[in-house]
Amino acid sequence: MFESLIVGVIAVCVGVAGGYAIRQLKANSDETSSAKKAAQLVQDAKNKQQEILLEAKDKALKVIEDAKKEEQERRLDLQKTQERVEKRESLFDQKLLDLEHKKEELGKKEEEVQKSKAEIQEIKKQQLQKLEKVGELSVEQAREVVMKYVEKDQADALASRVRKLQEEGSEVYDTQARKLLTEAIQRCGMSHAAETTSTVMHLPSDEMKGRIIGREGRNIKRIEELTGAEIIVDDTPESILISAFSPVRRHVAKRALDKLIADGRIHPTKIEDAVEAAKKEIAGEVKKAGEEALYEMGITGIDPKLVQILGRLRYRTSYGQNVLRHSIEVGALSGLIAEELGADVAMSKKAGLFHDIGKALDHDIQGTHPEIGRDIGRKFGFSKELSDAAFCHHDDYPPTMEGVIVKVADCISGSRPGARKDSYEQYIQRLEELENTALAFDGVQKVYAIQAGREIRVFVEPDKVDDYSAQKMARDIAKKIEEELKYPGEIKVNVIRETRIVEYAR
Repeated sequence: MFESLIVGVIAVCVGVAGGYAIRQLKANSDETSSAKKAAQLVQDAKNKQQEILLEAKDKALKVIEDAKKEEQERRLDLQKTQERVEKRESLFDQKLLDLEHKKEELGKKEEEVQKSKAEIQEIKKQQLQKLEKVGELSVEQAREVVMKYVEKDQADALASRVRKLQEEGSEVYDTQARKLLTEAIQRCGMSHAAETTSTVMHLPSDEMKGRIIGREGRNIKRIEELTGAEIIVDDTPESILISAFSPVRRHVAKRALDKLIADGRIHPTKIEDAVEAAKKEIAGEVKKAGEEALYEMGITGIDPKLVQILGRLRYRTSYGQNVLRHSIEVGALSGLIAEELGADVAMSKKAGLFHDIGKALDHDIQGTHPEIGRDIGRKFGFSKELSDAAFCHHDDYPPTMEGVIVKVADCISGSRPGARKDSYEQYIQRLEELENTALAFDGVQKVYAIQAGREIRVFVEPDKVDDYSAQKMARDIAKKIEEELKYPGEIKVNVIRETRIVEYAR
């Protein structure tokens, strides 16, 4: 029994101890969970605090930006207000100046009024004195004095009236002429730009420059000899410059180079073939240009040779203005003006178109272009009336109404803004004089002025000029240029004598 009690006590103790241990373990577990929760709460609070701080910062930045923006707007408003105030002050100052000017003008007018009053009083006094003298005269003497006075007074009035009528008549005539010309110009709308002396030619690659130059420059020299144009090769990528004062030479050189580049074979023999082909093409285009000009003007029945001469004007310039386009414009204007004035419209158009035909041959024939044109007209059967109308446009007083009309139309076409360049024409004239000076020598085949007139190349006939004669010719040409022409710097005279012998092996 005692043993049972001991066992029970032990069991109770063990139970108590076990319960206590279990309770302690549970308490420790709850404490750990609470610590974790507390830590989580602290972390959540910190996160929330961080979010609140960030949100507060964003709001603060927005408030600052809004404040800056508002301040900027206020500054702009203030600046605009200040500008308005300054503008008003400026207007106020201007008005004050205007008032001062008006005050000065009123003062001057007041002085003039006072002066006029004094003059009136003086005239009144003189008239009274004259009346007193008249009272002492007889009837005949008084009548004579009055008549002289009236005659003198009316003479001034009549002279004034005549001048007024002349001025009014001149204004009416000027108005009518201006109206007529304005209507003619409005009905004749043509546009063309002044031409230059150089053409930029684009190449497929920079390698082509070397092929155009050739070994020791033989290709480019041959091109320049055959065409008379200067080929300028510089550092500009994939392009060369073709320079010549003659549009025909420039176009022949460009057309020949186009053919050579397209063919790919560039050597002296091929160059000669290309240049010849280019010249034939240009000749065909000359004829086509003449036919198109006649078609545009509605003129028919023209000799084919005259059509060819007319087409040459396409490659002729005057003060930088294309002469063919200028001639078409003069013809159209002449026809319109003749229509308004009741003159011969067909003759005016034809005279206007052919008025500069002499310029097509002035490189080949000596004389002024009106003289050459009159010779051409005589050769192709122009009537006297047509010749007078076409080739008197440089006379002070053309003999016919149609001649006056052509002269007026020529002036209108040439005086348009940008139509002509005086310096360009002077430059062309100087180069032509250089070439003509050398062409005057016996045995000269052709002459090309290059390098802007700083060099002329003279090609001579080898069977007429030997090597010794060529040296003498170069000196003689240089001496003649020095004596007859005016030029800046120096001019290089290059006489070229070439002998070519061809044999065929069969």
